[in-house]
Amino acid sequence: MADNVIACIDDSNYAQSVCDGAVWAAQKLQAPLHLLHVLDYVHGLGERNLSGTLGFGAQETLLEELAELDEKRGKLAMEQGKQMLAAALERVKQAGISEAETRQRHGELTDTLVDLADETRLLVVGKRGAESASAHGHIGSHIEKIIRTMHKPILIVQQGFSAPKQLMIAYDGSPTIRKGIEMIAASPLLKDSVCHLVMVGKDTADNRESLAWAKNQLQQSGIEAAEHIIAGDPDSALEEFQRENAIDLLVMGAYGHSRIRHFIVGSTTTAMICRCKTSMLVLR
Repeated sequence: MADNVIACIDDSNYAQSVCDGAVWAAQKLQAPLHLLHVLDYVHGLGERNLSGTLGFGAQETLLEELAELDEKRGKLAMEQGKQMLAAALERVKQAGISEAETRQRHGELTDTLVDLADETRLLVVGKRGAESASAHGHIGSHIEKIIRTMHKPILIVQQGFSAPKQLMIAYDGSPTIRKGIEMIAASPLLKDSVCHLVMVGKDTADNRESLAWAKNQLQQSGIEAAEHIIAGDPDSALEEFQRENAIDLLVMGAYGHSRIRHFIVGSTTTAMICRCKTSMLVLR
């Protein structure tokens, strides 16, 4: 059953923020918290082809040495992961989570998350750049694939996460975001936040009607929301609204069907994440 908040822990500078964001979500949702570290270490031995470059005896000896080295690296990486999970567990306990489960898995990160999808209510990951991917600090390089693969809400945190007070829903009237509005209305996660429904486009009767529907859905669940129709290019208009209104959480659908889709998804989801200045809740 999809009950758990799953926090993906690696050795990046975002690990503490992931813990803090996961604690906030678990407490708001009154959901179990699971701390996950995936050992996505690719052993290099199988990629080496030494045939024809060394004599048989030398090749066999070198392969044995490489195998021993890979084994040592694997054990070291596993121990480092355990230490990261222990530190994360201590942090969430200090933040008020008395019980949290730690998990260490081996394999490809996205495959592991897909395996856990049935028990995942919300996934929490840190924003990372692909250029810093490593055996442990690899989550950011997978974010686009995670978003495209996981059909679960994903909280992507910036460094220094704090409970959001001002949230902006990038609303384009698409089926994805309308479903997202219904999810938000049915969830306790964002109940105490000030919500801004922001549509980039023309101030038409159809757009006002669509926004009114979204506002009504939220108000019926106890969430006060303000409606905004703003002109301009979605890229710059949404960023400007976020900056001018001290937005600390951007809520959006992973895929839309209008020009706003270019801002939200663009050519790659990773590019959008790099451009955004605040934590994001991505809905599917």
